[in-house]
Amino acid sequence: MIVRTGLSGWQYDSWRGDFYPADVPKRRWLAYAAGHFSTVEVNGSFYSLQRPSRYRAWRESVPPTFRFALKGGRYVTHMLRLRHVDTALANFFASGPLELGSTLGPVLWQLPEALLPTPEVLDDFLGRLPRTHGAAAALARRHDEKVPVPAVEAEDPGRVIEHAVEVRAVGFGAEHADVLRRHRTTLVDSHAGDFPRLRVDTGARIAYLRLHGAPRTYHDGYSPQALGRWATTIVEHLDAGRDAYVYFDNDAERHAPWDALALDRIVRDRLRRRDAQR
Repeated sequence: MIVRTGLSGWQYDSWRGDFYPADVPKRRWLAYAAGHFSTVEVNGSFYSLQRPSRYRAWRESVPPTFRFALKGGRYVTHMLRLRHVDTALANFFASGPLELGSTLGPVLWQLPEALLPTPEVLDDFLGRLPRTHGAAAALARRHDEKVPVPAVEAEDPGRVIEHAVEVRAVGFGAEHADVLRRHRTTLVDSHAGDFPRLRVDTGARIAYLRLHGAPRTYHDGYSPQALGRWATTIVEHLDAGRDAYVYFDNDAERHAPWDALALDRIVRDRLRRRDAQR
């Protein structure tokens, strides 16, 4: 099993001269981050449809072993609120995600704090998500004029796409968990001061953790003791047969990259010590 620890986004100007050396130009920040981490979340795909050329440029900036977690569009989650999403999903996948090829990791669907979908709505939405690159390419061909691109092809049609859902509203219950299990979709384990932490085994192949900082969401860093507790959680996921994707989103005061590096060291040290004792 693999643990990937990284950042929620990488284009933060306040990180210049801190995590990013002052002499590294902004166009090289992704490559620099990829030299320190094995994954990042793409924030831009949440706010608007990107271009295929942008996805290709991102892929060219990282090694083949790198993985992008792609944030699904907020038009789907925040405006359509998971309903009547066929065309919107087609446009999203037609806008270029498959240009990432093997570097495409999980797709994150971040729900608004005011939305707890009914189990029926959640079930319908998850049933419409493509689970392979081939299925995503087929869906993308149904895009409308908002994405004027040629037909999308998949390099490896059988390659699996994992999906993760982050619920920020209170009231998540057993029926919601059953829906996620039926679709083998990951429920994000989020840590923040502003929305509930949910840790539920849905039978998914991956674990997806987002550390936003608490009690001040996006601002507070993590102590060595707190990172040690998160390391324990990650090792538990690995032992249960799940790859773990971990992202730090406490970027406002530049904690994210340093916390991510520290947690990665703790996890790997524990795994080395454990393997040496076997």
